[in-house]
Amino acid sequence: MKTKSDNKDRFVIIMAGGRGERFWPVSREKTPKQLITLLGKRSFLQQTVDRILPVVPLKNIIIITNAVQAPEVRKQLPKLPKENVIAEPVGRDTCAAVTLGAAIVGQRSISGVMAVLAADHVIPEEKKFQQVLADSFDLASRGQVIVTIGIKPTEPATGYGYIRTGKILPPPQGAKKYKTTFFKAEQFVEKPNYETAEQYLKSGDYRWNAGMFIWSFVTVTESLEKHQPEMAAACQRWFAAAKNPVKLNKVLAKEYPEIKKVSIDYALLEKAQNVVVADGSFEWDDLGSWTALARHIKPDAEGNCAVGDFIHVDAARNIIFDARTKNRTPIAVVGLRDSILVQTDDAVMLAHKSQAQKVKEMVKKLAAMKEYKNLV
Repeated sequence: MKTKSDNKDRFVIIMAGGRGERFWPVSREKTPKQLITLLGKRSFLQQTVDRILPVVPLKNIIIITNAVQAPEVRKQLPKLPKENVIAEPVGRDTCAAVTLGAAIVGQRSISGVMAVLAADHVIPEEKKFQQVLADSFDLASRGQVIVTIGIKPTEPATGYGYIRTGKILPPPQGAKKYKTTFFKAEQFVEKPNYETAEQYLKSGDYRWNAGMFIWSFVTVTESLEKHQPEMAAACQRWFAAAKNPVKLNKVLAKEYPEIKKVSIDYALLEKAQNVVVADGSFEWDDLGSWTALARHIKPDAEGNCAVGDFIHVDAARNIIFDARTKNRTPIAVVGLRDSILVQTDDAVMLAHKSQAQKVKEMVKKLAAMKEYKNLV
């Protein structure tokens, strides 16, 4: 899929400000999950940019991050224009970041269409993803719809929100038949319990909410005016300042800390009546924790997933990850079951797989201790 000349009005906002605490000790505040290499030879952010380049020109890719991570983002993406890396003064959840992205896109093109994507998703089937993204851009450019890419569930996952899909929508007048199926979005559902998730999976009417959205600048600003008037007013001010990066930074430094914290799902998607679901029938993972990483590492006969020099006796179903850059030595394990063992140059973490979500608590504890603050 080659980049066409009419792609000049296509933009992508990549959200890259998260801290990725569940991947400690490899993920740190300055180099969080999206900026480290866990799978392959490039970071998740670099892989995200590589994946969208056939659909969107590089100069139209905008990264929203924070002041701590911005230097590393620029280092990892040296060909990206410097002004395309925007550092939020403070984290204010996804609605503020989307509003900021919209202001920047609008300043560059009033007829712009923007996709909002995360920096840390794993999408092995790139061609399928690119097709869905291109079709979604086309649909969003033709009318007043908000497109969200919903992922076909492969298991009764309880860690994701779901979207209930309605009838299949025909292509708009004048458009060729899309390769992607689009549904009317009927309802956004919070993270379910296991039994409910099983029902969703069996019904075939639900998709995982992957947090990938596509809309025109006009549509998103009109939606903000309708559902979030304060954000819409901020968008106008930031739009006016976005001509000049220095001016924009000054305005953001003053205004951003006062912006209310709210997710784009809650602020807009759950309230809007014009949401369309693109059927994301490609392999996808949002890698929420160390246990998720194991899905992408080939296990040995005993179910151990290891990256590094790993030797064991009677150990099973463990995740072993050696991120040391110097003085690497073998990791020898005896009788360990269902555990996560991660080693870096300055820390070792051992956790039971069932407690993987509690790594965040460990990071908080370390941050509160003067002698270990440097490890966060």
